[in-house]
Amino acid sequence: MFMGEYRHALDGKGRLFIPARLREELGERFIMTRGLDRCLFVYPLAEWATLERKLKELPFTRSDARAFVRFFFAGATECSLDNQGRVLIPANLRSYAGIERDAVIIGVSTRLEIWSQEEWDNYSATVRDNFAEFAEKMVDLGI
Repeated sequence: MFMGEYRHALDGKGRLFIPARLREELGERFIMTRGLDRCLFVYPLAEWATLERKLKELPFTRSDARAFVRFFFAGATECSLDNQGRVLIPANLRSYAGIERDAVIIGVSTRLEIWSQEEWDNYSATVRDNFAEFAEKMVDLGI
């Protein structure tokens, strides 16, 4: 299970250091794609396969399902770590997430998310201010 928050800067080539504790669970090869809320999603291969099976079950006759699957898979790329524990974030994904230099990696159970530090700080401030309200809604959902 992925958890925690880690702050690192991209190097001049667009590579980001992945902490050792996350690398162990991530594996040698993994998938990175556009996520929600202008971040990147990073999945171990086994988790990606599970997600892929679920997305294949979406009705292709629905335009919103087709649009989501297209956008999600079009941004996906298989990645690996170099000998120093860094991953190259492709330019198109850096652009999508607005990551220029400072990034935040967060563990979200079955995936990692990579955010620009500015986006993450803004997002987490908003969530922090509404955390109690969100918790009440989760209770209403039976969680």
